Amino acid sequence: MTIRKPNFWNLKEPNILAYLLLPIAKIIQLFNFLKKYSRPKKFKIKTICVGNIYVGGTGKTSLSIELNKIFNNKNIKSCYVKKFYKNQIDEQTILKNNGKLFLSNERTTAIKLAEEEGYEVAILDDGLQDRSIEYFSEIVCFNSINWIGNGLTIPAGPLRENISNLKRYKNIFINGNLENIDEIKAEIKKINPQTNIHLGKYNPLNLNEFNLSDKYIVFSGIGNHSTFISMLNLNGLKIIKDFEYPDHYQYEKKDIDKILFQAENLNCKVITTEKDYVKLDKIYLNKIRFLKSELKIIDEDKFMRSIGY
Repeated sequence: MTIRKPNFWNLKEPNILAYLLLPIAKIIQLFNFLKKYSRPKKFKIKTICVGNIYVGGTGKTSLSIELNKIFNNKNIKSCYVKKFYKNQIDEQTILKNNGKLFLSNERTTAIKLAEEEGYEVAILDDGLQDRSIEYFSEIVCFNSINWIGNGLTIPAGPLRENISNLKRYKNIFINGNLENIDEIKAEIKKINPQTNIHLGKYNPLNLNEFNLSDKYIVFSGIGNHSTFISMLNLNGLKIIKDFEYPDHYQYEKKDIDKILFQAENLNCKVITTEKDYVKLDKIYLNKIRFLKSELKIIDEDKFMRSIGY
């Protein structure tokens, strides 16, 4: 079952509902604190964790794909590692389309398989809170629009761990279209003045396939719908209406039929993300198009040095 993130999570300040949920959040934090005392396993293969603190929509998969491209250009044999979740077939498909993916119910099992096949680097899409692994390098991803929402941990807010834990991490990566960067940098530096802050910007790859004079209805079931809309607007597409679904949403026939019906009434074309497109029934593929994008690491050389390359 796909659950939409509560709207109050992304308020600038916690509301009364968030405060009512704080006791549960504190219990979960305590449980996670106790877990970190388990002994982590170290591997010969270099493990790079692309993780997050804010739940969903921080660009982990996009950054993992870009990292794999960089390693390939350096002739370093790299692969993806991901824990299997039934509701994340979309991300698994995207990773498989861009390289070798090792998938298992346990990340340690997948890493061991990659090690046995002679890979030099395992890029983990998610897993920052997995204390069973001693990572070679850790990257904490944030989205420049969502940032930390109301700043509280689950279920009072959207954070997997307290934001003060940024003092533990060496590398922070901010994805998006460069919104709110100075404000976010200042907040991060208050917590950890020594951390390295890196920036990424989404660039469309097939914009030439779209007529900028056309009108579009947009839909997506990703964690950063606002960032996708922002990218479309920045590149001149005329968005008449947009539909936002929960991350990893499994579309039903009635959902797509509703979108196509409105598109016909408004004389619009329909556009979505690649992540959503791979989940659509084949009968809709000639009626809907996707904008393919990539994440450009703005300070690539500095970033690679910071993670050990």
